[in-house]
Amino acid sequence: MASPPPEDLDSVLQPQEDEQMGDARDGDEEEGEGDKVMHGHTDDSSEEDEDDEDEERRIRDGFIVDEDEEEEDDDDEEQRRRDERRKRRKKKHRRRREEEETLEEDDLDLLEENTGTSYKKSRLKRLVRRGGSESPPTASSSRRKAVVESSDDDLDDEPLPAVQDIQRIWEDGGRDDEDEDADGDMDDFIDYDEGEEEAGLPMDEKAREERRKERRRKEIEQRRKIRGAHPELAGIDANAWAEIYDVFGDGHEFDWALVADEEMDLDEEHPKADKNLQDVFEPSEIREHMLTEDDDLIRAQDTPERMQLTTSSLSGSSSISTHQPLTSEDIENGGAMWVTQRLSPRKIREFFEPDGPYQPYRTPLVLAVTFALRCIFVDEYEVPYIWTHKRDHISHFDPENPRNRFELLTLSELWKIYSLGQKYRSLVERRNALSASYTKLGVEDQYYETDIVPMIDSVEVVADTTEWLLMKYKDKKQNSLALHFHDDEAEVDRKHKTPSRVSAYELAKKSIVSKLADGFGIKPHEVVRNFTNNQHLHYVNDQDLNPLVYAEQFSDPDPLKMQAPEEMLRRARMIFATELGKDPQLRDAMRQQFLRDAVISVEPTERGVVKIDDHNIYFNFKYLLNKPVKDMLDTAQFLQIIRAEQELLVTVHIALPNDSKASFESRLYDALSSTSFSESAKAWNEERTRVVQEVLDQHLIPAAIKWTREYIREEVEDNLANHCGDLLRKRLDVAPYKAPNMQLGETASVLAVSWGKGDPQKDAISVVFMDDGGRMREYIKIDNLVDAATRDEFVDIIQRRKPDVIVIGGFSIATAKLSQRVKEIETQTPVIYVKDELARIYHVNSRAKTEFGSLPPVARYCVGLARYVQSPLNEYAALGSDITAITFDEQQHLVPKEKLLIALERALVDVTNKVGVDINRAVTDRYYQHLLPFICGLGPRKAREMVTKIDSLGGSLVNRNQFIKNSILTTKIFLNAAGFLRILQEQDYIKSKHRADDDQAPDPLDDTRIHPEDYELARKMATDALELDEEDIHDEHPSHVVSLIMQDSDNDRKLSELNLDEFAVSLYSVNNELKRHTLNVIRDELLKPFAEQRATFPDVNSWDVLTMLTGESQKTLEVGLIISVYVYRIRGGFASVRLDSGLEGVIPKEFMTDSNDIDSKPPPKGATIQTVIIDVKLDHHNDHFQVDLSSRAIDLVAGDLDFRRVKPDQYWDYARHEKDRDIMVRKKRAEVEKTRRAIKHPNFHNFNASQAEAYLDKQPQGEVVIRPSSKGSDHLAVTWKVDEKLYQHIGKSSFITSYVTEVGGDPTGQGVGGKLIVDNSHTYADLDELIVNHVHAMVRRVEELTAHDRFKHGSEDELHLFLKNQLAANPAKSMYGFTLNRKRPGHFNLCFLANKQSAVQTWPVRVTPDAYFLFDAAAVGVPELCDAFKVRHLHETQNLANAAAGGKTPFAGGRTPGRPGHATPGRVSVRQPVGRTPNPYGGATPAPHYGATPSTYAGHGQTPYGHQTPHRGFPGPPPPSIPGQTPVVQHTGTPGWASQRRAW
Repeated sequence: MASPPPEDLDSVLQPQEDEQMGDARDGDEEEGEGDKVMHGHTDDSSEEDEDDEDEERRIRDGFIVDEDEEEEDDDDEEQRRRDERRKRRKKKHRRRREEEETLEEDDLDLLEENTGTSYKKSRLKRLVRRGGSESPPTASSSRRKAVVESSDDDLDDEPLPAVQDIQRIWEDGGRDDEDEDADGDMDDFIDYDEGEEEAGLPMDEKAREERRKERRRKEIEQRRKIRGAHPELAGIDANAWAEIYDVFGDGHEFDWALVADEEMDLDEEHPKADKNLQDVFEPSEIREHMLTEDDDLIRAQDTPERMQLTTSSLSGSSSISTHQPLTSEDIENGGAMWVTQRLSPRKIREFFEPDGPYQPYRTPLVLAVTFALRCIFVDEYEVPYIWTHKRDHISHFDPENPRNRFELLTLSELWKIYSLGQKYRSLVERRNALSASYTKLGVEDQYYETDIVPMIDSVEVVADTTEWLLMKYKDKKQNSLALHFHDDEAEVDRKHKTPSRVSAYELAKKSIVSKLADGFGIKPHEVVRNFTNNQHLHYVNDQDLNPLVYAEQFSDPDPLKMQAPEEMLRRARMIFATELGKDPQLRDAMRQQFLRDAVISVEPTERGVVKIDDHNIYFNFKYLLNKPVKDMLDTAQFLQIIRAEQELLVTVHIALPNDSKASFESRLYDALSSTSFSESAKAWNEERTRVVQEVLDQHLIPAAIKWTREYIREEVEDNLANHCGDLLRKRLDVAPYKAPNMQLGETASVLAVSWGKGDPQKDAISVVFMDDGGRMREYIKIDNLVDAATRDEFVDIIQRRKPDVIVIGGFSIATAKLSQRVKEIETQTPVIYVKDELARIYHVNSRAKTEFGSLPPVARYCVGLARYVQSPLNEYAALGSDITAITFDEQQHLVPKEKLLIALERALVDVTNKVGVDINRAVTDRYYQHLLPFICGLGPRKAREMVTKIDSLGGSLVNRNQFIKNSILTTKIFLNAAGFLRILQEQDYIKSKHRADDDQAPDPLDDTRIHPEDYELARKMATDALELDEEDIHDEHPSHVVSLIMQDSDNDRKLSELNLDEFAVSLYSVNNELKRHTLNVIRDELLKPFAEQRATFPDVNSWDVLTMLTGESQKTLEVGLIISVYVYRIRGGFASVRLDSGLEGVIPKEFMTDSNDIDSKPPPKGATIQTVIIDVKLDHHNDHFQVDLSSRAIDLVAGDLDFRRVKPDQYWDYARHEKDRDIMVRKKRAEVEKTRRAIKHPNFHNFNASQAEAYLDKQPQGEVVIRPSSKGSDHLAVTWKVDEKLYQHIGKSSFITSYVTEVGGDPTGQGVGGKLIVDNSHTYADLDELIVNHVHAMVRRVEELTAHDRFKHGSEDELHLFLKNQLAANPAKSMYGFTLNRKRPGHFNLCFLANKQSAVQTWPVRVTPDAYFLFDAAAVGVPELCDAFKVRHLHETQNLANAAAGGKTPFAGGRTPGRPGHATPGRVSVRQPVGRTPNPYGGATPAPHYGATPSTYAGHGQTPYGHQTPHRGFPGPPPPSIPGQTPVVQHTGTPGWASQRRAW
């Protein structure tokens, strides 16, 4: 739908009184041909007579009729008119149908041609089927249906056509039934597929073709049925029948028209609803013009507009705030103190520290914050109102010493209170929601009510508490959700289904392990109480049993469900650690610890190491190391770090220093541990140590890191946004330009001149004159200021217009020459430069094109310059959301736009209310109207509505009372805005007298900053200053005395003689009113109403002008930088050059060449040379901009890296920096020296490791790739495919220690050495021998072992589960199996389970071309490998038995219970540091060692491999019989093997 132009929006909003009548007329005009029926009238004369009689009766009765009778008569008349219209339409459509149904001569000729029978035109008529269709005409199946007679209603008593003539059509026989395509191509030319309509989905051509075939098939079947039911149809040829049907149809093509008539009648009975804006305009246009329902609600509510929005009113995506308002109780019950403590560290230090200078005024400060919060969130006053009219309440006033007065809060702190109040409001909402949720649970938790609730002071604590309650009372919550009554089932059904995800904690909590967790002897909340109070309020109830023994008591007797005691203890620790780690108090303590002590470190990624060089802006923190968080809040560095992290250049680490973490850990351990000295207590304390570590590592520290990251980001964004707002406030808080001959407050007329880019061949000089009212009066364009004619034209406009100032601007350095010319021509008028950032934006945006569409861009640029000179505030305010395009800080792009707009809008609000707005001028001046939305209480919507209302009342106001009496503003909006809306008073009005009750009388106080609530004080001061009595002014206007004091020539002295201190004390003692600052404001306003309080218009400095004309800055023209210049002239011993920006420079003779170099020559003309900056000379008053340069080699040789390099942060990791730099240097050197090897072998490829794996991924198992080695040209690397996604690299040290060395190789690396040595143990003559005898040999051994019945595919965990299941099925046997070690390609894991009391152990198996190696034992085959495993295990079992026979019960003071085999209970799971086989691949286990077992193994040493070996005192394997020779285990068939292997 095409949208109407935006200007039509206003017309839509106008009331349309005749809209319903117009709709009725439109409907009647469409009904018939020439039958125009007016609303309320008919074309029947009898009805007209009846209307006349009714009219006479009404006149006779004096228009007094009964309302019910009148409504009944109207209903009858309306019904009668509808019936008449229905009859006329039915007759008209019947006549039209009869005309269409009559067969034409062409139809008859075609019929005779196909049938051979003649017909009479008068007897052939289309018959209408009984009933009506409910859809438009389609190629439906009704085409072939039997023809039936029409009803009497359809024909209206007209004679029926004879049916016999039509029935004779089918006497000549039919066509073949098999001819399915005889319908012709046009049969389905236009389809209305009901299936497509219902499904709402498009159909492709194939689907449509299938639909057509199906329809044809059904039509053929329908024809057969018709022929069978009607024998009279069987006499006509089928092709002839099809053509006849195509010509005449079935007589139902126009049934839809009758349906439309019926629908039209139904519509008339139910009048159409009025159209709204959504039906006419696009949603984007409605939002742009602020005409949505939300906008209407904002306009209607008696609340300042900015307080109703969630974001800035400048934002295009602002929405209504849905927060609940704060109450006075919320503010007084902790809200004021909460806000005060977060104002600033300086406030805390000065007012709350014992030695603070303002410590005695701590209570007045809290009261001032309380008052500010109440004004903002309860009374709904904006910040400028409080700062201007209520400053006495945020200042300290001592009635005993009224001169001892100082401000407790600043304007910026008031805005901070506003922001903190919004956060506290969110906290209150969440806290109330939490309380409601707790109440719904129906539980009583003393710890929650007494400990947690009082410390909830942040939304983070609320979130933690909510999570803690959900964890603790999840079952309660589910039960409460399940409780409902029969009458609210529908509501319950509408609720979303809660997630069914169950955590490991919930599973453990519901198991017997939760009872085991109680064995720690103390509750989690008791631990927290001990921690927060730094003393033992609750003591640990020690267990008598060792943790493992205690855990065995909770084991399941079912062997299939039984868990090892270690696993049960682990789950118990997890339960306790989770409950402790979710505690809100503990989490809050960790957050505070991070806030005080956390440090930030940054490490570059592999990409960042290369990309972030010395000149990159990120180099400052590339190697940041342990920088305190508190030092990150005042700069934008952290935002840059986040941006670099998003670009995948760095990684950020936030952590606690070791001493801080240790301190927290120690405190938590002391709160949890037992003070007993028993062995069991020590063992339990070890478990508690693990709990503390798990709490820190898995709960507290990760959550604190996440919070700290967000806290720093938010704080830095707020600080940077506020900094930009402060910079904007400085630019706004300046008065318009004032010429020397002007009075303060007057507006200058401006002549703006610009040469654009300054190209003499293309650009003309644009001159625009703006009068003192801000209106553009004249625009001329001249070619130059050199020719006499154009020069005279420029002089003429100056003489005629007499501007107060001439403004120069442009886009190139050529503007300086223009300025010189203008200054030569005009010596009386000031010629100045001004900042053009606003003009550059204005001349290209839509606002300029709307206001001055006929002007060229450069002329619009001049308009922007002139407007800035006349009112910087107005020009900034007119930018709207485009204000973010202006650069206030180089890092402002890191701040979200919405947050930046809020800070910038606050600056505009402050300065606009400081200056005030002339409301009558704002109504008539659309440009000046841009200031109105920034007045207190207003916004874009309310300001526009106010202007509309004033315009409807005549376009001007006389006094401020009219805002209320004429309902222009609501109460709260009036109180906010009244003191800032100025109503200028004519001098005649001020001098004239008015009655006291004259509502239309002007009030001189309306032209002041005095608020209407303080008018009485102003009148009292004026009366006292004039020394008048009330009787003297009794019959005058209340403000007449104000007019007198304003006109008094000696008013300054009279007002200064008033003792305002005594007056303020009197007001405080009598009425408890604080008005000392207000009295000063009243006195100043009575002397000079709305006096200019801003700073004078600033003069730009030379660097600003240079940046405006060239883009150069102090960074780009720093002395010492080397730049390229173009030499365009050499004269007088010096060279004139030009920079890329157009700035000109000079190379003096003494800096052109080296004095001691005889061969050096000056640079030639037209050359581009390198020079170094030695000086920059700027003087914008004389239009002189020059750079002094040097081209001497001695000055260039040092370079400028020190000037261009980004300086590192003071927290810099120099060691890491040097290390990475050395690595990069070596890589670059290697890349330079590296050559591609060209070895002629089908398996050789110039691949790296990852490329080799990618290549082998699609190859079968055992395939080999030979490639260059990173060790140098005398090494090769071999990669072969062990299994899917598993590759062994021979020659890559990061995987294994093996490598391939070439002896006698080609030094160039283009050939293969004469001898290839692998691992210093295998030597091969060439690559083929290495592949066959080394790689393929290992492939065969891998295939042999994977083909063994003990090998299981999958992960090691899957093998563990398989062994446990097999052992459960066969308890008398021991189980073992092999699987691939995917962490170490080319190795296998041998996992075994001796019995159901033991844990699964893992031993490594290494594959070599010669044998399998189990530790240092070699086996030539898989059977021998199995035998070697059994022998080793048998040997270790015997040693264990011997050690246990003379050993000691591992539990002090206990007795070994009787068990079969005399095994100590829990022997598998007892943690013993001596003799335990460590994990060969994880933790702190040393790296695997393939080779001879260390000699310490037989004593107290550790096995280099194996998982969770429980036994102590295992001896090592027997040493080899021959030193240095690896024993080979061979199957000897000894009979003793059978008995030893029986258990396996």
